[in-house]
Amino acid sequence: MAKEIHIGVGDPASTAKGFIDAWRCAEHGEKVKAEHRLDFENLETLLRTLTRGRWVLLKTLRTNGPMSVRALASALGRDYKNVHADVKRLEHIGLIGRTQDDKVEVPWDIVEARLSIAA
Repeated sequence: MAKEIHIGVGDPASTAKGFIDAWRCAEHGEKVKAEHRLDFENLETLLRTLTRGRWVLLKTLRTNGPMSVRALASALGRDYKNVHADVKRLEHIGLIGRTQDDKVEVPWDIVEARLSIAA
């Protein structure tokens, strides 16, 4: 089964409602599908965090598999210091992980970002 994470914009109220709904289903013995989500407070924060360079970094890691930060910087043709900072940020929000031998990897098979335009 593919490991999937959904990225979007969500306010605290809708996030809390989703949690409460899942909790109530579980209390009644209903099966609740686990869902991995990464919600940002607003579109501006999402775009500041998931820059074009970071998306390319994620794609490169997903395509090439686990690698050291130095090898990743080389593959991207970017400065090591900047790639290291991007890796740290993406690790902090859970989009990148580390292997046993400390290489960076994307643990997700599918990273889906969805935005809706409010009425």
